[in-house]
Amino acid sequence: MTRQLPIESFRNIGIIAHIDAGKTTVTERILFHTGRTYKIGDVDAGTAVMDWMAQERERGITITAAATTTEWRDHTINIVDTPGHVDFTAEVERSLRVLDGGVVVFDAVAGVQSQSETVWRQADRYHIPRICFVNKMDRVGADFQRTVEMIKERLSARPVAIQVPIGVEDAHRGVIDLVEMKAITFSGEPEDQPEIGPIPGTYGKEAQIRREQLVEAIAEVDDQMLISYVEHHDVSPTELKKALRRATIANLVTPVLCGSALKNKGVRPLLDAVIDYLPSPAEVPPVIGTHPKTGELLERHPKDDEPFSALAFKIVADPYVGRLVYFRVYSGTAKQGGSVLNSARGGRERLGRILRMHANRREDIDDVQAGDIAATVGLKNTFTGDTLCAQGQPVLLEAIKFPEPVISVAIEPKTKNDQDRMVETLVRLGEEDPTFHARYDSETGQTIISGMGQLHLEIIVDRMLREFNVEANVGRPEVAYKETILQPAKAEGRFVRQTGGRGQFGVVELEVEPQQQGAGFEFESKIIGGSIPREFIPAVEQGVREALETGVVSNYPVIDVKVRLLDGQSHPVDSSEMAFKMAGSLGLQAALKRAKPILLEPYMKVEVATPDEFFGDVLGDITSRRGQVVNVDQRGHLRVISSIIPLAEVFGYATDLRSISQGRATHTMEFDHYEEVPVSVAENVIGRARGVVRR
Repeated sequence: MTRQLPIESFRNIGIIAHIDAGKTTVTERILFHTGRTYKIGDVDAGTAVMDWMAQERERGITITAAATTTEWRDHTINIVDTPGHVDFTAEVERSLRVLDGGVVVFDAVAGVQSQSETVWRQADRYHIPRICFVNKMDRVGADFQRTVEMIKERLSARPVAIQVPIGVEDAHRGVIDLVEMKAITFSGEPEDQPEIGPIPGTYGKEAQIRREQLVEAIAEVDDQMLISYVEHHDVSPTELKKALRRATIANLVTPVLCGSALKNKGVRPLLDAVIDYLPSPAEVPPVIGTHPKTGELLERHPKDDEPFSALAFKIVADPYVGRLVYFRVYSGTAKQGGSVLNSARGGRERLGRILRMHANRREDIDDVQAGDIAATVGLKNTFTGDTLCAQGQPVLLEAIKFPEPVISVAIEPKTKNDQDRMVETLVRLGEEDPTFHARYDSETGQTIISGMGQLHLEIIVDRMLREFNVEANVGRPEVAYKETILQPAKAEGRFVRQTGGRGQFGVVELEVEPQQQGAGFEFESKIIGGSIPREFIPAVEQGVREALETGVVSNYPVIDVKVRLLDGQSHPVDSSEMAFKMAGSLGLQAALKRAKPILLEPYMKVEVATPDEFFGDVLGDITSRRGQVVNVDQRGHLRVISSIIPLAEVFGYATDLRSISQGRATHTMEFDHYEEVPVSVAENVIGRARGVVRR
């Protein structure tokens, strides 16, 4: 199989940012300027190519990460436009897991906002090299230098400005390229080429100072540049570009560019920067996985002649072609119709059509190679985070971790026909979105759906109606409370039924202890000498896991506990998996009751930007909601309040904030952590839960 393009000419990038910073507008301009689209899509007009879902076009926000491919300077760029709204953070998480570089878009007026911090931390976790684009330089209040300083302070990053704007607000007409030391001016008309010329006299001195600062910043992290700097050599643009590329790929600096995507200013230099400074798949470290059976560490290098390995990162129920699986190839190649192994589930799968995606449009390709991103049809048992690999060379790549849902609602189908379709629909939506959970509550006879926020669940219900024709009644949102324990405890679990004939016999001794927040559940067996036969130990663990689903305080799931199986008794005839599963379940419940169980509630990080005159009212309202103010910032004429508020207190907050501030304050909200519910509040929750649907 011959490679159409060398791997060095690929770029896999994500466009990430806070909601409303202009990610989709940047992507739409990139597609137009690279010739991928002949007409510019507009978010506000609902014609954006990347916002193809009906819900996205109506609301003017990105909900699902849309992938597309385009060409620039003989390079192929795979682009993923990610959502900015925190309810869809899973889309950002799974996109960053498979990308090699990121373009982080900032609003020149607002600077670094709360969701910018979240996506930046996500990118840090995957060690993704980034470049920054300070957008909306033509807006009133735009300040490039302040935004660069905020990137440094709030994100603990090392931003290096490789451009400075020519004019700001309505006078913004171009940028000065500090690498080439040239002025680039834009007419604002989409078809017009940018004009490249000498730096205007009024900017000459500033440009010289800024370039020296740029060279100095690179010299601090790059040895070759340090020699040139110390010996006072003239640094050529080529030398500076190479040093900047090395430092960016090593995550030592972050180049910062600026412009106004809406007015077509700065988009072409941004594309050049993607090619010049972000890594190709060949320049990122080899992916590390494990052998599914032996657990031995394995490396897969981004080469076509290595064994095939890929990660499925997104499942989409496409109404035209069926179940689409998006995957990133880390090594080797795959052909249409070829067989692969799903090492996460131990089954063989056959690749159907291989598709290159362009938002919701697609084109068929014969094969896919190392470093590329594509989609395929025909994988029936592959889910988000699964590894696809060559059958003779199995490898298991690290799966993608997703946050737990924090909000639940009960839904009921309107008619008998809806009842039959609803189950199938919820399964398909759950496959697409790992942060969406659905379960049946046998006590109340209702179906409970859970997600990351009210908007998330609204979109799910809307999609059920539009895409799958399922009408449902939706209940009131409920907080997804959890339970945990404060101290270790031991207990015996005994399940003995011996009344003539074959009975049931299982006895276990368990110890529970609290774990650090976020550590999850851990099970450890200390059985020595066969007091419980080895084949029954998994049954004990299964019983423990099932018992953790309903805690002892108020039947909410129990999190962050370690369970040890210390001892037990078995019977040569009457012991069975069922008996030990029940014993494990009963033992865990008894141990939890002795371990000081408590109720936990989700706390949200809420950031409010309000004009000065409403500051006192907004602050008072936060305090009345059991909120803790973490920080207050002044940004231009706005006061920005960062706070932590229990989720139970912020239902309907958007409406209340509008009325307090006459519609002039804005807010963002994201999950932060779980914390113990105060005693007075816990009593109400427990009392309510006895007659209410719970998660």
